[in-house]
Amino acid sequence: MTSTPCSPALAHSAPALSRGLVLLLATGAGLSVATLYYSQPMLGVLGADIQAGERAVGMVPMLTQLGYALGILLLAPLGDRYDRRRIILAKAGMLMLALLLSSIAPGVGALLVASLAIGLAATMAQDIVPAAATMAPESERGTVVGTVMTGLLLGILLSRVMSGLIAEQFGWRAVYGVAAISIALFALGAWRGLPRFAATTSLGYGALLGSMLKLWSRYPALRRAALAQGLLSVAFSAFWSTLAVMLHARFGLGSAAAGAFGLAGAAGALAAPLAGRLADRRGPEGVTRLGAALTLGSFALLGLVEALPFEAQLGLIVVAAIGFDFAIQASLVAHQTIVYGIDPPARSRLNAVLFTGVFVGMASGAGLGSMALAQWGWSGVVALAIVASCGALLVRLLPASRP
Repeated sequence: MTSTPCSPALAHSAPALSRGLVLLLATGAGLSVATLYYSQPMLGVLGADIQAGERAVGMVPMLTQLGYALGILLLAPLGDRYDRRRIILAKAGMLMLALLLSSIAPGVGALLVASLAIGLAATMAQDIVPAAATMAPESERGTVVGTVMTGLLLGILLSRVMSGLIAEQFGWRAVYGVAAISIALFALGAWRGLPRFAATTSLGYGALLGSMLKLWSRYPALRRAALAQGLLSVAFSAFWSTLAVMLHARFGLGSAAAGAFGLAGAAGALAAPLAGRLADRRGPEGVTRLGAALTLGSFALLGLVEALPFEAQLGLIVVAAIGFDFAIQASLVAHQTIVYGIDPPARSRLNAVLFTGVFVGMASGAGLGSMALAQWGWSGVVALAIVASCGALLVRLLPASRP
């Protein structure tokens, strides 16, 4: 068995999902996941201020993503064992403290430690999304998850834009200070408005973590979803974690311009509800294949940048970013719809497995992207993204095996 029933006293159903509650969940998901991306547009000015080289500064987004992956693996499964409301509030407090530490970090060493802590605590988003899926009717689960994911994706989008603008005007430390305030405000709203959730298992912590291996072994659909979305995340992260450095070196653009590129991510926010509705009506499998194919095509288009006149290169980068942002986020919502329907009592653990794959891919993409940029330039980053997205498409096209 992958999960153990909880006691009758805890086995009540989750509260009804109102529009106000959906808005609260979407806001919390967006604010928490935004903390993973604040550093990306300001890496150029950040490195100059604390006198750190490209490789050292590249470790900031890498450790943030790695912390997120570790937090998903080690902390997110607790949502099946304990009240998700308490977990969300505890992580909000931890995240606020980590952001404050980043704002006063005296050097790159302290900033790297704080970045890892931010990643761990930002997994609050991965408690919020299963909470929405738990409360949603089965026939509307894709739509509800897509709506909450819209908030999450808008958080990613606005994080890059706002961090670039704030860093340009007030310095990079102000970005982390403002972020800490935003998390504190959400924590207040969650304390007042978020309902309590019943536990769905009585497994101890060790057994809870061990059960994820059983879930991985038992469900081929889970393995395919984690692998395919993880490969897409390698491509996604390689692009965004190196974009600011490339724009500064090639075009002489600052952090505000790099952050403005995040507006291309609006396509991802639009993709989430669309993909959710399409998955509800037509099934999520086709959505995952379409998303992987569009991602591959977008990065292949990005490979033509060097052949264009200098003044046209920025336009092509924007077009490609719109294409792969839309495709990757549509694939993510479809994969979540697949995974959340596998074993409802183990939803937090299934989500943890999926997003461990996603953010191992994110961390790998940040690290490999920085290495590729230093070794082979922008063409090396694009080649890495093409290979990763091609691998994701192959995973989705292979015939599905049965448990």
